[in-house]
Amino acid sequence: MLTAFAAGLGLCLSLIIAPGAQNVFLLRMGVKRRHVIALAVTCLVSDAIMITAGVAGFGVVVEHLPWIFELVRWGGVIFLAAYGLAAAWRAVRPQEQSIVVDTPVPAEPAASHGGSVATLVRTTKAAPTRTLVPAILSCLAITWLNPHAYLDTVFLVGSVSAGYGDLRWVFGAGAVAGSAIWFTLMTVAARFAARWLRSPRAWRILDAFIAVAMLALAFGLAVA
Repeated sequence: MLTAFAAGLGLCLSLIIAPGAQNVFLLRMGVKRRHVIALAVTCLVSDAIMITAGVAGFGVVVEHLPWIFELVRWGGVIFLAAYGLAAAWRAVRPQEQSIVVDTPVPAEPAASHGGSVATLVRTTKAAPTRTLVPAILSCLAITWLNPHAYLDTVFLVGSVSAGYGDLRWVFGAGAVAGSAIWFTLMTVAARFAARWLRSPRAWRILDAFIAVAMLALAFGLAVA
């Protein structure tokens, strides 16, 4: 039983650590400290649903409905391309930025870089509640409109779990545990990264990286 659990854990971690749209999105929101816990839970629940479907054999059903995969693929291309272009626009457009950090310290100005000014705002209040729903919807779109997520969880994890027979659900539980470990590490890493992203230049570099990653993923889906 422990072997099956460890195998599922290891397989999930080996798949999820690759740079992907979900990880990039969670990193940016985590650095901004915008609903990072809610988004990490959303990612985890989505992975758990896909892994459960794969272990239950749902991949066999999807194989007989190829149009579903095509619909998801082109939806993902459009969404990732739009997100990537938005990040590219933020990277090239000089503007004043406010970096919100939820700690009880008075507001103070950050250093000026290249003529632009970043304002470091420290507050005891969380990001506005009205931004939570759009953030979760974006997270769900990035997750569920990505065919690679289905390939990794529903098909790959599902097919490997079948080899464990009666222990396939233990294998699946290990895979879900791997997902939980990864998203926990992502939230912690993003909070530590925030201290180095207090200037417009740093944020523009981050947005440039996000733009390249998202547009590359969109192109990869389009030509797949």
